[in-house]
Amino acid sequence: MYAFGIKSITAALQIALLCNHKIQLTPFIIIMRKHSVLAWSMVVALGGFLFGFDTAVISGAEKSIQQFWHLSVVEHGLTISIALIGTVIGSLFGARPSDMFGRKNTLYFVAAAYLLSSVGTALADNWYVFLVFRLLGGLGVGISSVTAPIYISEVSPADRRGRLVGLFQFNVVLGILISYLSNYLISQGGEASWRWMLGVQAFPSALFLVLIYFIPESPRWLILKKGEMVKALKILRVINPLNCDQELEAIKNSSLSEGSATSTNLFSGQYKTPVVLAVLFAFFNQVSGINAIIYYAPRIFEMAGLGAHSSLLSTVGLGAINFIFTLLAINVIDKVGRRILMLIGSVGLIVSLFLVAYTFYSGHLSGFAIPAYMMLFIAFFAFSQGAVIWVFISEIFPNQVRAKGQTLGSSTHWIMAALIAFSFPYFAEKLGGTITFSFFGTMMICQLIFVWKFMPETKGRSLEQIETNMVMH
Repeated sequence: MYAFGIKSITAALQIALLCNHKIQLTPFIIIMRKHSVLAWSMVVALGGFLFGFDTAVISGAEKSIQQFWHLSVVEHGLTISIALIGTVIGSLFGARPSDMFGRKNTLYFVAAAYLLSSVGTALADNWYVFLVFRLLGGLGVGISSVTAPIYISEVSPADRRGRLVGLFQFNVVLGILISYLSNYLISQGGEASWRWMLGVQAFPSALFLVLIYFIPESPRWLILKKGEMVKALKILRVINPLNCDQELEAIKNSSLSEGSATSTNLFSGQYKTPVVLAVLFAFFNQVSGINAIIYYAPRIFEMAGLGAHSSLLSTVGLGAINFIFTLLAINVIDKVGRRILMLIGSVGLIVSLFLVAYTFYSGHLSGFAIPAYMMLFIAFFAFSQGAVIWVFISEIFPNQVRAKGQTLGSSTHWIMAALIAFSFPYFAEKLGGTITFSFFGTMMICQLIFVWKFMPETKGRSLEQIETNMVMH
């Protein structure tokens, strides 16, 4: 209904334009375009909220789950990382349904996976059933991390793409924050509180499933995969009514160019620049230690000398810092650019990680030094890697291989996340906090060199302009 209303108003405005009212009505057309795209992006970004919630909610329940089923260290590690294994599988194969069935239909599956996972884990009567439903939730996260950024990037005007795709990451950190806060509040409910921690996700999952109905399909997918030019043009007219015909031609020309001069094989060599950029960007995202901190924040705080109650409360602080600095980043990403945010963030991550390592080395673990340094780390991560990763990877691949490229970046990200989440308890116990966090800090020095020497700027350019530059190089 909302989309129909926008189309009707746009049609009326175009008639008025023919009657020499172009100057007066142009600002209003632009306002309508912005609100339409924003509404669609907010719906799809709700998948990011569930992504963040599902990822972080286990941190408050992991100890209770270990005690409830009397899990060994290996079984406990599998319980925590099983969702990440699902995420890896989902991210590896996310391009296939996205290209075959469309971005919108794939998002229906994502919403259903989140809903079933939340209900199933909350009601699981044995450990194996619990693992199956956590795996399903991980599949939803993996496919969401491929499809949602692609969808938003493909419906966004170039001058606002960073902010709109950034909504996905904003909702990821909002989901993390809400899960931490929810865990803290629900933890007061007794032995079965962990079931409520996991089950409450069913409510936003159901809302996401309903709202997907009201968004259109990606016009680029309709053109490149289905050849439905008329339907795509109607959607482009809502997105960018003043230049929709030119944009349609640019997408068609991109398709013709790729069909004749380039390969649809991501590893043909023609796309080596975006492939290398995506893999390294995703690799560095995880070797910062971010998912180890998100998954094991209460445990790390207890290692630093805080009690269990204070540790859970401190995770709420981490979530709040993550939320605030992500909000700041997505408001400046289209102004200052992706590369500047990454340079600033890399320096901050290096400083904060080595401060944590030094505190463990000094043995002065009383007080709030480590929580403070970890909040500093979260602030710089949210302002850089957290806000930039899904924007940058969704921009750098050509139209014909964008889903495959997003799959490559996303699967690299989640494979590294699974490895770190699975191995962190072992290395933290055997090597201690000093060596573990020094390793993360050293990796961020490597990231700084990568950003400084190799990362291009993509702000303010259309996807087709970025594609031309990437393929040429």
